[in-house]
Amino acid sequence: MFKRILVPVDGSEGALAALSKAVQLHKLTGAEIFVLCVFKHHSLFEASLSMVRPDNVQIPDDALREYAKEVAEHAKQQAKEEGADVVRAFVKGGRPSKAIVKFAKKQEVDLIVMGSRGTNGDVEGYFLGSVSQRVASRAECPTLIV
Repeated sequence: MFKRILVPVDGSEGALAALSKAVQLHKLTGAEIFVLCVFKHHSLFEASLSMVRPDNVQIPDDALREYAKEVAEHAKQQAKEEGADVVRAFVKGGRPSKAIVKFAKKQEVDLIVMGSRGTNGDVEGYFLGSVSQRVASRAECPTLIV
């Protein structure tokens, strides 16, 4: 039925609930779980607009990438603790909805399982998170929104 399940995570409770649902599906199907954390890319120009001028300037992408790695690894460990034995963690930069859909297509994912609301407080996605809404409408595979 399912061979590859993608779970986008951002550290939110909704994403972790989706991860638990993906683990349940893994136990039924034996599907591999791909955990993906996407961080928003910031250009050097955007970084230069900051009002704060520290002595050693750190590119925002580096800090965000590190945080995304921590989130992805935490989710991977949680999935293993819940009984998943085939879990891989990935980090990508870019616009979350586009990066998730692109990753799903490239990895030939059979199902995307994601939380209905993440850490983004967009008014546009008040009832259904804007990222989950965009992914569900653009993905080429089924999307389960938890």
